[in-house]
Amino acid sequence: MEVRKLIESFNYAISGVIYTLKTQRNMKIHFGVAILVLAVSLFMDFSRLELLLLFFTISLVLVTEMINTSIEAAIDMITDSYHPLAKAAKNVAAGAVLISALNAIIVAYLIFFDRLYPLTFRVLWRVRQSPAHVTFISLLLVILVVVVSKSLTGEGTPLRGGLPSGHSAVAFSVVTAVAFISQDMLVTTLTLLLGVLVVQSRIETKIHNTFETIIGAILGIIITVLIFQLM
Repeated sequence: MEVRKLIESFNYAISGVIYTLKTQRNMKIHFGVAILVLAVSLFMDFSRLELLLLFFTISLVLVTEMINTSIEAAIDMITDSYHPLAKAAKNVAAGAVLISALNAIIVAYLIFFDRLYPLTFRVLWRVRQSPAHVTFISLLLVILVVVVSKSLTGEGTPLRGGLPSGHSAVAFSVVTAVAFISQDMLVTTLTLLLGVLVVQSRIETKIHNTFETIIGAILGIIITVLIFQLM
């Protein structure tokens, strides 16, 4: 009986993780980033202390997101009307997630920076030395995808909505230009953060969906790479 209860407890716990993953968009983002970071870490020569710090940081973000979800669910079950204390409880829980996410960014920067800096420099150098016709073909493919998508959806205006996102294209064009001009990992990382915030704002305001912003970002990157190669 004790073993059965233990198994049921594990099932309940796993169901909680699955529920959070299914219902919370931020949890999906956290899981995606965690998988990406762990995959990259396979190719890094981390010490045991660095791995321990990495695992703890990932766990902290996931745990705080689950606590935030449970608090929101409990409050929504008790009342469906506005109350200052309910708002405060939700804001505090969301603040805990924010702090854990900022901590994860700092930890990732401290752990990965020294290892990724030489690799990033080599990648940028190779891109600048790669044949221009490869980028040109890629640019044509992206333009064809955009044209086909526009013809199928027929939505949006030049400055609002539709495929692709112009703001995302401009933002990641700036990110790519800064990467080539500065050739500095720190500067590029900070600029990339601003580019991601632009994309996130377009999605949050529901002007664009995720796919439209991704296509816009790819288009901006490819055009800028083409310009730098021609120069």
